[in-house]
Amino acid sequence: MKYLIVGLGNIGDEYQETRHNIGFRILDAFAKASNCIFEDRRYGFVGRMSLRGRQLVLLKPSTFMNLSGLAVHYWMQKENIPVENILILVDDLSLSFGMLRLKPKGSDAGHNGLKNIAENLGTQNYARLRFGIGNDFPRGRQIDYVLGHFTEDNSKTMDARIEKACEIIRSFVLAGINITMNQFNNQ
Repeated sequence: MKYLIVGLGNIGDEYQETRHNIGFRILDAFAKASNCIFEDRRYGFVGRMSLRGRQLVLLKPSTFMNLSGLAVHYWMQKENIPVENILILVDDLSLSFGMLRLKPKGSDAGHNGLKNIAENLGTQNYARLRFGIGNDFPRGRQIDYVLGHFTEDNSKTMDARIEKACEIIRSFVLAGINITMNQFNNQ
C-alpha cells in the first residue's frame, strides 16, 4: 500500500516559521524521526519512507500554497495513489492553537490551498489533518496573522503538538482514518 502525505506551506525563508507553514513543520518532524531526506523534485520536495510495510511518499509542494493542488495531483498520479490514501496537513484558523482534527473530507473552509487541491482532484473527499493556529487577530488582518509567527506561549507547547500530529499520521497509515479519528479527535 502507498500513501501520499502532504504538508502545506509556502516556500522561501521568509515563510519558514509562519503559522501558514505548520504543514511543512509537521512533515519535517515526521520525516526527521525516520531519517527521511527530502529531494527537490517536480512540483515539490519529496521524501520516501516505509512504515511497517507501507510505502509513504512525503510531499512539500514548491508551488506556493494557492497552487498546492498541482503538486498533489501530479504525485498522486505519478505514484498511482488512491485518493483515500492521501492525507493533507494544514493550518486552521477556526481551531485554537494546537488543536488537532482529522477529517475524511469536507469543505476548504476558506483555505486556498485546500480549495486548489479540491479543484485539481475534482473532489473534496480526501483526508486532512487540521492544526489549529487560533484566530486572535484584528478584523481585516487575517493575512498578516497567518503569515506571522507563533507567539512565545505557543512555542512552549509546539513540539508536543507536532509530535501528536506525527502520531496521528502514523495511525492514519497503520490503523485507518476511522480508528484514528476516534482515538485522537477528542484530545
